[in-house]
Amino acid sequence: MPFIPHSEQDIQQMLEVIGADSIDDLFDEIPANLRCAELTAIPSGMNEMEVTRLLRGRAAQDGLPLCFLGAGAYEHHIPAAVWEITTRGEFYSAYTPYQAEASQGTLQLLYEFQTMMASLMGMDVSNASLYDGASALAEAVLMAVRANRKSKSRKILMPCTVNPIYRKVTEAIVKNQDIELIDVPFDPVTGQTDLAALAEFSGDDYAALVIPQPNFFGALDHVDAMTAWAADNKVLSVAVVNPMAMALLKPPGEWAEIGVDIVCGEGQPLGAPLASGGPYFGFMCCKQQHVRQMPGRIIGRTTDLDGKQGFTLTLQAREQHIRRSKATSNICTNQGLLVTAASIYMSLLGPEGLKKVALNSHKNCQALVQRLAQIDGVDVVFNGPTFHECVLQLNTDAQQVIDDLAQQHDILGGFNLSLDYSALNNCILVCATETRTLDDIERFAITLDGLLNK
Repeated sequence: MPFIPHSEQDIQQMLEVIGADSIDDLFDEIPANLRCAELTAIPSGMNEMEVTRLLRGRAAQDGLPLCFLGAGAYEHHIPAAVWEITTRGEFYSAYTPYQAEASQGTLQLLYEFQTMMASLMGMDVSNASLYDGASALAEAVLMAVRANRKSKSRKILMPCTVNPIYRKVTEAIVKNQDIELIDVPFDPVTGQTDLAALAEFSGDDYAALVIPQPNFFGALDHVDAMTAWAADNKVLSVAVVNPMAMALLKPPGEWAEIGVDIVCGEGQPLGAPLASGGPYFGFMCCKQQHVRQMPGRIIGRTTDLDGKQGFTLTLQAREQHIRRSKATSNICTNQGLLVTAASIYMSLLGPEGLKKVALNSHKNCQALVQRLAQIDGVDVVFNGPTFHECVLQLNTDAQQVIDDLAQQHDILGGFNLSLDYSALNNCILVCATETRTLDDIERFAITLDGLLNK
């Protein structure tokens, strides 16, 4: 969308209309002692050519490294049409759709997004997105405490295999609301949640159990057994999933035949590029019986008096619209631009396309692990089934290897797990999506072998 600044003549004409001599006169009510001084550290303005050159230089600092790093953010191929459409002015500048009569396009897109996410997750309803996967899990925990009327507990069973960033964000958000996160350990052989350890919580009062799929180690967890355990113990089940994996695996709505109560996760794999730590968006789905406790917005489809199809904000349980005591969350502005990209991405690929992406990612990860395991000094840590990530142990300092791969060879070689798991010393989490080729894998293997066996 082009930027058209006001000329000096435009500004003077507007000032004359309102009877002001200068722009400064518009702020004369602000006392002088409250005004900031001149911004001397701000550089002088640039023209369009200079700004373009500066931003291109900044973007080039990221480079184009060969990426085998996942850990919650994944490099997938994004068809060119996705962002060509997403960045059209109609979508790019659209904001919160308060006025349905003026926002039918935005509302329809959000409705389609909800429909696709509910279908992908096998759930009854979906909201119109949240800020990111980590805050989505925190909101799901808060929602579970509100929704589980059979429990007086404010304790949540949280497997240690949930993304450590998600766990930290959730802890930061819920701890001051007297909600306690209880760790559930993982099996050191399989990398899955330890079902024997989970069984020790049987009979006690807990509000919810979080079930990752796949978990942070890339392992496919015992989702049916965990969902059934939660139901048997009157504990709500909260799935936190990779949406791309759900194109291939049994959806959360069908786990243990009864399905989970709430599903959340990070939507970045669905059409959002990796870009220096963002942007991201969270998603959330749930069973119909819990819909009144869902944060955010739900878009509905209806017909008007003339029988024409129309879209509207059906549910928005926030304090701006209802009594504060009845509000579920202050979440209001959804990540509309990212949801737009995700909707277009899913529409272009369709169910079969998403499944192919997931299958090829799994196949490439298997090829990656088999090749790296041939290197002296590399061992596969867990023997459980995985999706497109795997944990490897190195015979030397893992962080040094990761740094050398990045700085000397332009390869993002994985995530250092010892930063969050003391038991996984010198272990790295590696990832391969459909974008990796056998040549990419061979380049990584040869380079890693050279660093470990100089």
